Amino acid sequence: MTTSTHPAQAERKIDAESQDYQMPQQDEGKLKNWYIGSIDQGTTSTRFLIFNGLGVPVASHQIEFKQMYPHSGWMEQDPREIVESVYTCIEEATKSFTEMGNSTDDIKAIGITSQRETAILWDHDTGEPLYNAIAWPDTRTQAIVRELKAKNGADKLQDICGLPLSTYPSALKLTWLFRNVGEVRKTYDAGRLMFGTIDTWLLYNLNGGKERNLHITDSTNASRTMFVNLHTLEYSPEVLDFFELDPKKIILPKIVPCSDAEAFGSIATGTLKGKKITGCLGDQSAALVGQLGFEPGMAKNTYGTGCFLLYNVGEKPVMSTHGLLATVAYNFGGKRKPVYALEGSIAVAGSAVKYVVNNLKFVESSDKISDCAATVKDNGGCYFVTAFSGLFAPYWIDDAQGTIFGITQYTRQGHIARAAMEATCFQTKAILDAMEKDSGHKLTQLAVDGGMTDSDLCMQTQADIISIPVDRPIMRETTALGAAIVAGFAVDVWTEFEELKEINKEDRTIFKPQISQEDSDKMYSRWTKAVEMSKGWLDSDTGNRSQ
Repeated sequence: MTTSTHPAQAERKIDAESQDYQMPQQDEGKLKNWYIGSIDQGTTSTRFLIFNGLGVPVASHQIEFKQMYPHSGWMEQDPREIVESVYTCIEEATKSFTEMGNSTDDIKAIGITSQRETAILWDHDTGEPLYNAIAWPDTRTQAIVRELKAKNGADKLQDICGLPLSTYPSALKLTWLFRNVGEVRKTYDAGRLMFGTIDTWLLYNLNGGKERNLHITDSTNASRTMFVNLHTLEYSPEVLDFFELDPKKIILPKIVPCSDAEAFGSIATGTLKGKKITGCLGDQSAALVGQLGFEPGMAKNTYGTGCFLLYNVGEKPVMSTHGLLATVAYNFGGKRKPVYALEGSIAVAGSAVKYVVNNLKFVESSDKISDCAATVKDNGGCYFVTAFSGLFAPYWIDDAQGTIFGITQYTRQGHIARAAMEATCFQTKAILDAMEKDSGHKLTQLAVDGGMTDSDLCMQTQADIISIPVDRPIMRETTALGAAIVAGFAVDVWTEFEELKEINKEDRTIFKPQISQEDSDKMYSRWTKAVEMSKGWLDSDTGNRSQ
């Protein structure tokens, strides 16, 4: 698959009176022929894109991989299949790239972005995984969460790591594996247990596995485990002790900045063998970078499998008192200090659309969901609390389950389809309200990206519910672009943020609110009532199944 360069981007003419940065013509010509590869390993699919120095994707390939749901609330992935999917996408996209007359010699570096929190354990001596990857939406740890919340010291954790005790972070998945998979405990006792999130696993394997034994992560991904002190960006002895982990027995990855010319190694085999990997960051941080959210007060919302709103708070972490997460936004290293963000995480967004498609069979594919929703003028009083993994920010209700309220004989497929899309929009509104309370600042416009933003109906609904304009770029691969940017900085494709000022700024669509504030408030009030009614559906022993 290839994508075309937009003429407006290739032949950019900027009025001097606008005071916008204008890149010298000779630099623009050079950048058009400098390329950066970007691995984007997501929750349900993997892709590899090749961007030129103007931030335009010129070649790409994407494949989906298998999701496993062995029990209700469980979600697993095959670690080996994830690695294979990355290699397949690299080979196919590079093939398209060279068939267009380009040379792989012009690819200056590779960046990686990936799903966060998903946990993998493997044996240092064999390089083989000890269990499937436990994916970030998995809720099997609900009983463990309740147990640990009552443990001495639990109330101090969030001030250290920025994350609440919930089913979301990697630490809880590791705890479950210790308790339920005998081989994990055995390998830990022998001092051979390697832990990592998806980025660490990919870097380990892309560098040749146990032969090179590169075990590394970046600070954005590390900050999602719970093990890291957000203020120092080093592993916290207090947190490791709370989870009863001996750092001499578990091998934790080295933490480095997102952009580094040497730390992430190089690809060991395949078409791009020897190409340096010079950038790595978590997918939501990558989207913020791809949206050029480099100033405090800037924010973006990514509508993927889940939905994640990041708000740049500057060079000091802000600990939320209203249900949000504190996290590392990005860390370019060198003379630049780490930048932090407040984050609102919604567990179910695009996966609710897939549920309507695959389980309810309302339409044959996800891209038809808007057509189904458009068959009715509103939700008909139907509210769908899509709590398939409990509810994340700002509610943090682990015992909520998916519930549909307001069904009558009048309810049609279109009402439920519309309610499924609206659920993400309502939760975004709740997060924005919490961010305003934590930051003292109200957003005046929301930048968006991700698969669900392809729907004009969904984006217009979002604008109506949050009562501010929604800003959608024409090139929505901002997550992959963010990985390309951090990789490019490490090899001097760019050296200053100012050089990126015009990337992906052409032909953006602005959705303005079209309903009254009163009507918006009335809809949100009903949603809030539905959330309250979705609580308490799970038994107290949920999550105690043994393997």
